[in-house]
Amino acid sequence: MPTLDWRNRDEATRAAAGTPLHILREVPEMGVGGASENLLVHGDNLAALKALLPFAAGQVKCIYIDPPYNTGSAFEHYDDNLEHSTWLSLLYPRLQLLREFLSEDGSIWISIDDREGAYLQVICDEIFGRPNFVSNISWQRNYSIKGDSKGIVTSAEHIVVYSKREGWSPNKLPRSAGMDRKYKNPDNDPQGAWRSDNPYASDGATHQGMVYAIQHPFTGELLYPSASSHWRYRQEEMLSHMNGWARYELKDLGDAEKRAEVCGVAESSVRLGVKGIVLAESLADAQKHAYEVLANGPWPKFFFSKNGKGGIARKTYLSAVGEVAPSNLWLHEDVGHTDEAKKEVLKLFDGKSPFATPKPERLVKRILEIATNPGDLVLDSFLGSGTTAAVAHKMGRRWIGVELGEHARTHCAVRLRKVIEGEQGGISKAVGWKGGGSFRFLELGEELLDGNGAIRESIPWEVLAAHVWWKETKTGWGVAAAARPEGSIHRKSPVLGVRGGVAYALLYNGILKDRRVDGGNVLTKRTLALVREDLGSASFDSLVVYAEWSKLGAEALAAERIVLKQTPYDLDIRK
Repeated sequence: MPTLDWRNRDEATRAAAGTPLHILREVPEMGVGGASENLLVHGDNLAALKALLPFAAGQVKCIYIDPPYNTGSAFEHYDDNLEHSTWLSLLYPRLQLLREFLSEDGSIWISIDDREGAYLQVICDEIFGRPNFVSNISWQRNYSIKGDSKGIVTSAEHIVVYSKREGWSPNKLPRSAGMDRKYKNPDNDPQGAWRSDNPYASDGATHQGMVYAIQHPFTGELLYPSASSHWRYRQEEMLSHMNGWARYELKDLGDAEKRAEVCGVAESSVRLGVKGIVLAESLADAQKHAYEVLANGPWPKFFFSKNGKGGIARKTYLSAVGEVAPSNLWLHEDVGHTDEAKKEVLKLFDGKSPFATPKPERLVKRILEIATNPGDLVLDSFLGSGTTAAVAHKMGRRWIGVELGEHARTHCAVRLRKVIEGEQGGISKAVGWKGGGSFRFLELGEELLDGNGAIRESIPWEVLAAHVWWKETKTGWGVAAAARPEGSIHRKSPVLGVRGGVAYALLYNGILKDRRVDGGNVLTKRTLALVREDLGSASFDSLVVYAEWSKLGAEALAAERIVLKQTPYDLDIRK
């Protein structure tokens, strides 16, 4: 597969692995409602993503990001006039980490413009895998073109979509009022509104038994499917529908030449014995019956268009069509435009906002409708004005938002508090939003290891446990555990859990709050008993214990099926 090269590419590809692991510290006064799985994180998003990964790896159903476009057009909080190589080096490691957050049925959606879209797709092919490319969606960002515009006006931006695994299946979308307006009921059909549809299906050559003549009850003309097509229903059912207009019968018409022409085969190869559906009464009587049906209704499922003067058409009922598959063309009347987005933000912040290019809530709503269900976890690591978190909250999704600028406090947190209070802008009325919920505000804190490579005294047990669990299983410890204050959960045992036949335990201060040999950091008979007690009847083949050291000898460890890993040396938390 082709790859993209640029200055400092090698450093960019190693940046994620080389980013030290940090702790996240909660700022309670900035959040709402205490314990919550909704997280607003303030800090550099590369380091913040690395800090979040042990808690949420493999758990995010949808990632939406609106990174700087490298055009000089973004709001002041982002450096959006980056040199091209620097821009690629900014995105590459972040996309590497973001992939690790996705669940197996997850997807990532990235807003981008024409300037960098092609380059973005090449590096996404490399990181997510080319077979996992889903779509390049065109969003109509403007609803009008200014009279003094020059050149080719940019009316659309792009949303590039990749899945975690090949074969990802999107949700279908609710029908719009505009779609439903195409359905009428001119004949008072008891099955309800319908629209005219094609009576044919393709490939007549392989369905020759469904290629035959139907006599028109109004004109007497013999009607055949269009070239290379066949009627959608077999003769018995089509005969039943035609009998709703007049009296019909099956009759051998000796029309092999015409049927061969429709099927696109030689006359010698056409199927023999296929009869036509023809009138069983005079044309005058058939016309009389057909005009009565036309005037009084309801018409059969296969009807004659143009008030009886046209060809055969088929009814498709509104009650049968259901939801619709999403397309890669999103018009502004369906998902909003940039002017709508600016007005939403200005209304939230009393007519003042530093955000020049926010996205409308309806756009993010469309993404979450396609990619998630209520209760799923959504992540945006370029949160900007907070739109993704606000929309996810209103739609009943859990969310994580990461923002570098100070507006994480001055705008994002403020906006989300207003959402919880029940603000009625954006999509609120469309989704019936009345308020409620909670979120926690987290600051990117210190590194886990100090300058000497030792674990910092300030690191809570839950944080180190998440990193151990992630290192061993490559799965998240759970979003709810992120940034819990030390001691917020009273643990009687250091057991992390069992996965793939292996049990895991961490002996670290935070269990019994001290560093004595019998206090929880060293593997002894006493701490092993605590581990065994908490494991109970759990089935496992081996037990991995992280500890400072062990008072049990090699033979005792082998007998207990224990693999000892020494902290901090075996943590390998710099990777």
